[in-house]
Amino acid sequence: MRKLNFGAGPSVLPESILRQAQDELLSYENKGFSIMEISHRSAIFEELLNNAKKDALELYGFDSNDWEVIFTQGGASLNFTMVAMNFSQDNKPCEYINTDVWTKKAYKEAQILGLNSVYVASSEEDNFSYIPKAEFSDNASYAYICSNNTIQGTQYHEYPDSKAPLIIDASSDFFSRKIDFKNAGFVFGGLQKNAGISGLACCFIRKDMIELSRSKNIPSMLKYSVYVDNNSMFNTPPTFALYIFAKQMQWLKDMGGLDNINKKNIQKAELLYNTIENIPFYTLHAKKEDRSLMNVSFKTPTSELDKLFVSESEKAGMIGLKGHKLLGGIRASIYNAQNFKNVETLAEFIKDFANKHA
Repeated sequence: MRKLNFGAGPSVLPESILRQAQDELLSYENKGFSIMEISHRSAIFEELLNNAKKDALELYGFDSNDWEVIFTQGGASLNFTMVAMNFSQDNKPCEYINTDVWTKKAYKEAQILGLNSVYVASSEEDNFSYIPKAEFSDNASYAYICSNNTIQGTQYHEYPDSKAPLIIDASSDFFSRKIDFKNAGFVFGGLQKNAGISGLACCFIRKDMIELSRSKNIPSMLKYSVYVDNNSMFNTPPTFALYIFAKQMQWLKDMGGLDNINKKNIQKAELLYNTIENIPFYTLHAKKEDRSLMNVSFKTPTSELDKLFVSESEKAGMIGLKGHKLLGGIRASIYNAQNFKNVETLAEFIKDFANKHA
């Protein structure tokens, strides 16, 4: 019997995709070989890759005349460095809004490179429980945000305005909703939460940003224009991760696209937040106006009860509910593939636990 997986990532996958992968493991599309066994240069694999790119653009509504899709290894974290290397400009600050771990890591990479990097806002004084308001400089190299903060359970529901290109680390809410990308120049994310498995990052790059990358004298594997020019195959990409990503794009289309999946995500989040909010035994971390639809972080009255909650939930068939070590407590990640029935099961457990231990 499969466990109910509320882990923050790698996270739950649609069972239908797992079964397709199982069926095709030895013979992809009944061709007599696994997708992991054939050349990434073959026409068969290139067709898979190009269809995945096309589906990804269509799901978000990006115009292929203005945007390219590339895939990088090293997850989102390597892109922290690559963003700074590719998009920083002389005498122009690299500006960040600090919403905790992931923006801190990206900011640190810019500092290591000796760039003029600055925070224009931070919510650190309140343990990152909200999304701070900020204005970016008109002359910034770029304006950097993390759209959803997995640990703290906060999320941008609208992206900030910026005349500088907006760089968005969307790892934890990738492919979960349609949103206005009018200021965006580069959108990226690791895929192991909402759009696939670990080992791969997907990046949407605006075509004028490609030219900025092309002008840089940096190593080939760290240069976005190299990925564009070589269809993400300058070296051998993680072929199985791309295969799962392609399946995930098709699954999202079959589900009715991002608007429809967003409706389902809102329903799941509302159930969970309402359940927790109506029981004084629990405390939610994020401020209401900035709560994430993906990651719900909360606590019981004591750390001992937090641990007991996690252990008892595991006995009840649920995994991944332990909060991040930096915040503690409990965290339920309810990504695209987590269905409403499973969230109902968690909500009932939350009620029962409070009744037993309040």
